[in-house]
Amino acid sequence: MSIQKTPLHSEHLRLGGRMVDFAGWDMPVEFEGLRQEHHRVRQHVGLFDVSHMGEVRVSGPKALESLQWMTSNDVSKLQEGRAQYSLLTNEEGGIVDDIIIYCLKPNEEYFVCVNAANIEKDFQWMQNHNKGATLNNESDRWAQVAIQGPKARDLTCKVLGESLRSLKPFHFLKLKYKSFDVMAASTGYTGEDGFEVFIPKEGAEGFWQDLLELGKPLEVAPIGLGARDTLRTEMKYSLYGHEIDDTTSPIEAGLSWVVKAAKGDFVGRGPITQTLESGAKKKLVGFKMVDKGIPRMGYSLLSFDKTKIGTVTSGTLSPSLNCGIGVGYVPIEFSKEGSEIMVDIRGRLNKAVVVKTPFVETSLTKKA
Repeated sequence: MSIQKTPLHSEHLRLGGRMVDFAGWDMPVEFEGLRQEHHRVRQHVGLFDVSHMGEVRVSGPKALESLQWMTSNDVSKLQEGRAQYSLLTNEEGGIVDDIIIYCLKPNEEYFVCVNAANIEKDFQWMQNHNKGATLNNESDRWAQVAIQGPKARDLTCKVLGESLRSLKPFHFLKLKYKSFDVMAASTGYTGEDGFEVFIPKEGAEGFWQDLLELGKPLEVAPIGLGARDTLRTEMKYSLYGHEIDDTTSPIEAGLSWVVKAAKGDFVGRGPITQTLESGAKKKLVGFKMVDKGIPRMGYSLLSFDKTKIGTVTSGTLSPSLNCGIGVGYVPIEFSKEGSEIMVDIRGRLNKAVVVKTPFVETSLTKKA
């Protein structure tokens, strides 16, 4: 299968992006350098091409009933213009994918954003568990641009208008950009203020160029996948294939807040509520390195008697803290803040400590 390109691919080449294969897409991993891009988003504003993400429209009289059955959160709580983080769960109580549901019209029409690597899998799964809704995979129609950072609101308002100024987290507005109908949502993946803008792919290049031009006084720049990963790791945000997969319990992953068992039955409700009632045996934690070293995905976590207790799911050198940080599953008895563990970094045991997460303060957490 040939590698796919987003509508902004030529822009990335023009801007000198270093391209890599990501989930079958030719994507920029960095432009000016990971650390510089990371700090730009934490201090100013950055642009992310996330057009590789998938979009599924769920509509018709059975739309709400179908989504209530497919997902773990309570979709009936959504009003028009509201968004909700949720999970597609399987019969064993594992996570098919983590998603965001946007309510276009209560009971009748919803827009679901899914992970790039899971588009076909998720759509097939939704079809197999459909209760009579009309499902349309619109992933080929849309581009998506994330505008993130303390100055993101100023920039987005410059391009799309002041109506976005007071938009609260997990809300969205339908707007016009030139002749295009767009949707701007305040649902981010960096911990900073900002928006994700869904725009028909034909309008993506002009929109991207306008953001770069009008954002010059705000020190805007394009951001690659490398900084996207360090930013989300500093927030301890889960990434499919790392912290969560088809065998992961939402309870162990710290996602019990998106499991609404009281809403009624949904796929995997039995096993999930059983874990909720009996208590998880392991927990996803964040840890900071005490000794020098960078934890990476797949490295072993050990107790001080050198017994393996878990595995690193994500790890990096935090540009904000300038030290190694990581995320991984450990038994409950090692999950308390202050617990000391060891990380096997290429055969050497390096000391780490479990810490409170997110690892850093951001423009959003400071406001909260």
